[in-house]
Amino acid sequence: MPKTKPVVLDTNAVIHFILAYDMAKFRMVVQTLTNSQCYVPIEVIAEAVYILDGKFQIDRQTIAAKLKDFIVIQDNLVSETNAIAFGLNIYASTKFDIVDCLIAAYAKVNGCPVLTFDNNLQKELAEQAYIP
Repeated sequence: MPKTKPVVLDTNAVIHFILAYDMAKFRMVVQTLTNSQCYVPIEVIAEAVYILDGKFQIDRQTIAAKLKDFIVIQDNLVSETNAIAFGLNIYASTKFDIVDCLIAAYAKVNGCPVLTFDNNLQKELAEQAYIP
């Protein structure tokens, strides 16, 4: 029997699940998560942060908490679950952009150096900052 491909959830699906402001769409996402293996690209997590912050004006700590709860609803829902969760922790406790938080977290979790010219990000990266 061939392996079923995961259902990719886009940003709108994630937002409807997290905020549940349209119950029909919320239930559709819940049903999909319940009945199918799903996948959420890291880009969707980043865009969800921008929307929850910009459009809905939700505070950083709440955004991070809701998304950290969401990414562990299913095994393999996201790639790099630990790095994303760590990036959301950085996001909640700093003023960094979510993408910088995810880069810093990926570097720290995986022990990878990062070449950046952003002085604040270099400080956050500490030993993971790559300086040629």
